[in-house]
Amino acid sequence: MYTIQKVRNLTADILWMEVFAPRVAANCLPGQFLIVRLGEKGERIPLTICDYDRIAQTVTIVFQVVGASTAKMAELRVGDAFSSVMGPLGKPSELTEETPEALRQKKILFVAGGVGTAPVYPQVKYLHSLGVPCDCIIGARDQSLLILTDEMTAMADNVYIATNDGSAGVKGLVTDVLKDLVLHQGKHYDLCVAIGPMIMMKFCALLTRELGIPTVVSLNPIMMDGTGMCGACRITVGGQVKFACVDGPEFDGHLVNFDEAMNRQTLYKTEEGRAMLALREGKHEGGCCEKEVANHA
Repeated sequence: MYTIQKVRNLTADILWMEVFAPRVAANCLPGQFLIVRLGEKGERIPLTICDYDRIAQTVTIVFQVVGASTAKMAELRVGDAFSSVMGPLGKPSELTEETPEALRQKKILFVAGGVGTAPVYPQVKYLHSLGVPCDCIIGARDQSLLILTDEMTAMADNVYIATNDGSAGVKGLVTDVLKDLVLHQGKHYDLCVAIGPMIMMKFCALLTRELGIPTVVSLNPIMMDGTGMCGACRITVGGQVKFACVDGPEFDGHLVNFDEAMNRQTLYKTEEGRAMLALREGKHEGGCCEKEVANHA
């Protein structure tokens, strides 16, 4: 059993959990995800690894209550356990493939939106452990939905906050802050890593293309089964068909067909939509989650 060691509420419906999972903690890297189940017949829920402690043998997950399964997860307390925690899955962040010396030659910007702040955090922490500075923009609809700002501030060189209503930081979108940093404050970035809602990543990628900044996005939000079997996260990247859960979840943001991905994400939420996709693409086999589409960005 995978016992829960710590629990805390980050917002009214976003929770942070530290879970005892020795094998995952020993092998995971920033950018990867895992699949949790509440029982043998429970729904498979893919969640990005927010943090890990190899000594304590724990991994940290952050999730938002969006349906029945995550509502049940939110009721768990310290001492309760998941029946299974499978991982690490997916490919690690490309940052883990570069030498510390090469990373120190780059100026890296992270753009995090909403729950997407959770998968950004381990990458920022990873760079901090290597002595690599970076900047981070965190965005949310309002102040009550901002998460991990203190943790991020402790690891990044500069943290910029944007809220739609202006209740914290700059009033506006993360793209407004990015544009201001580059065009008005003279900031230069060699790489942007944007993780958050699909619409946010789309417009961030459109802007960075104009600004000439290579950009990586994470397509966690469209994953469902997490094994490549259900076909829910089928996407087109640079004209080639990919599956977010096995080929990613991170991809070149300038090559992702976001419109197709968002349309697919909407269709897969209904039985009629799934039937239409199956007719168009052929039947996908696997344990695809039909009850709930969680936000695991």
